[in-house]
Amino acid sequence: MNLNDRVTTIKGIGPKKAEALYKIGINKIEDFLYFYPRGYQDRRQVTKIGELENSSLALVQGKVKLKIKGGYGKKQTLKLLVSDDSGSMEVVFFNAKFLISKFEPEDEFTFYGKVSNEFGKFKMLHPEFLKTEENYMHGIIPIYPLTTGISQQDMYKWQNIANHLLPQAQEPLTEDIIEKNKLCDLKYALDNIHFPKDKSHLKIAKYRLVFDELLFLQIGLLSVKNRITSEEKGISFNKNINIQDFIKNLPYPLTNAQKKVIDEINDDMESDKVMNRLVQGDVGSGKTVIAEAALYKAVKNGFQGVLMAPTELLARQHFEGLRREFEGLGIEIGFLSGSMSAKNKNNTLERLAQGKIHILVGTHAIIQPTVLFKNLGIVITDEQHRFGVNQRNLLAEKGQNPDVLVMTATPIPRTLAVIIYGDLDISVIDELPPGRQQIITKAFTQKKKESAYSFVRQQIQEGRQAYVVAPLIEESEALENVLSAEELYEQLQKDFCDVKIALLHGAMKQTEKDDVMEKFYEGIIKILVSTVVIEVGINVPNASIMLIENAERFGLAQLHQLRGRVGRGKHQSYCFLLTAGESPVSKERIKIMTATSDGFAIAEKDLELRGPGEFFGIRQHGLPDLKIADLIRHINILNIAREEAKAILEKDPKLLSHEMAEIRERTVKLFGENAVLSI
Repeated sequence: MNLNDRVTTIKGIGPKKAEALYKIGINKIEDFLYFYPRGYQDRRQVTKIGELENSSLALVQGKVKLKIKGGYGKKQTLKLLVSDDSGSMEVVFFNAKFLISKFEPEDEFTFYGKVSNEFGKFKMLHPEFLKTEENYMHGIIPIYPLTTGISQQDMYKWQNIANHLLPQAQEPLTEDIIEKNKLCDLKYALDNIHFPKDKSHLKIAKYRLVFDELLFLQIGLLSVKNRITSEEKGISFNKNINIQDFIKNLPYPLTNAQKKVIDEINDDMESDKVMNRLVQGDVGSGKTVIAEAALYKAVKNGFQGVLMAPTELLARQHFEGLRREFEGLGIEIGFLSGSMSAKNKNNTLERLAQGKIHILVGTHAIIQPTVLFKNLGIVITDEQHRFGVNQRNLLAEKGQNPDVLVMTATPIPRTLAVIIYGDLDISVIDELPPGRQQIITKAFTQKKKESAYSFVRQQIQEGRQAYVVAPLIEESEALENVLSAEELYEQLQKDFCDVKIALLHGAMKQTEKDDVMEKFYEGIIKILVSTVVIEVGINVPNASIMLIENAERFGLAQLHQLRGRVGRGKHQSYCFLLTAGESPVSKERIKIMTATSDGFAIAEKDLELRGPGEFFGIRQHGLPDLKIADLIRHINILNIAREEAKAILEKDPKLLSHEMAEIRERTVKLFGENAVLSI
């Protein structure tokens, strides 16, 4: 048997089990070794039955003294009387048709489960069990994340088989790297992550596997960055065409932070290396003008530019904004989205290919192979967290090494930005334009709901507009006490019968959404009831109040983004958080929201509360899932791994030497075949 063999080589794994294993990423026997436990149970101590405690988890060894069957068919029950030299306990299994034949009087078994004490007698309900002679349950036992059709016993047995093949595992790191970083070897690590001798062995093993995962991650990201900055010759834009010519005609002054970021972009564009830069700023920090300045420089140099946004609403807003800003400058703006008629789409594509459209704005429809540019010079993606790395690169491939600018209004904790965007240079707009008023944020329980809506009515009477947001589109039987957008819309039509109200959600047709948004922007609609479709980018200066129902169901970053839809005009704005949840985490979220409006501080807190995976959906970036590393708890290991990755690539940029072969293979495997790696 070989580590590269399919799992079906193992006796007992047929098509059904193989399919279940495939769902959790296990195809080859080697995959078992890298399918890590989610936790461990310390079962080193066998407890005598006479010493059991109510509600405790215990490992018990004893003989079956009595076996009682009850019921019929699949619903048969099985009761066992199990004894050791200190006393007896009852073991009960329901739906036990297939278990009855496993137990016979005087057989000795090991049981592990929760103990209850009923009328002075100890009982275990549905414990894990094995014959003591074949017992694996004694020791520090790994607990694996499972899927339907796979049990812990199955996984333990298969891990044991894979473990016996450990001598075949290839060590990817050189002796120098292992010694320098005081690491154990790979075989030791894989053995002890699954079958730890004790807690100290487990700690050493985990450190090595976390280091490896972060090392390969950093090598992958840095190799992309190195290729872009050192090997690919980019467009060197003319220094005589100055971005300042565009800026001096703006009707408002830029902040120092905006000026700094524009200078960084200008320097990138004038160098002969490909720009690959992320601009992140809080809601309302003024990123749009930075994108406009970069597009202006590219077009005035005779190149085309493209701006891709995640939603059609946001793309259209950019399109209208660019048309206003570049009016009279001889710059033609085009628009492309999936909902356009074939005639309009073909007309746009034809003019684009001929170079008659200088800047194309649109959704992910821009990535399609039929979209051809005459001379693409700069690629800008807005709200990057909604696109994958692969989408960004597909867009860049439509030109000859165009400059790439990524914009995000989702503040990313600095610790995470380096990882998520390890292939990008990072600029931060850490200053808001002067005169932007602080949004007053208040939390309301359901009992105080009426006073919140009373204030909404007052704002409407003063000529303002309001957003009311719900977490769901329609009523859900599974979620009690959670209002849907449709329910809210119907309720508010009764409560605000003299006010024009509209409903907006992602399942509506694009033409319907556009119509609603246009009427809201023009002030015809006074209250917009919506799902989080309005989370990103929409700009209505007269909207002064954001009321969020069931705010406990949103993440902190999402709440902050929603709050950022108001406060864009001259009027004082408000964000009301209506909550029904009592969990400590939801209470903490609401407390943070009312305490600060700093998006970066909120992002750090959100990361602490939810963890990096849930916080930032790493998978959607085209980056690999981290199986064992935690970007926050293992930040120190991450920094060490990053330095090691730099040293490795400095010595062997393409990992072509014999000693780097395994590192190269692991890195490519971790990122997947579709990742754009320089190696």
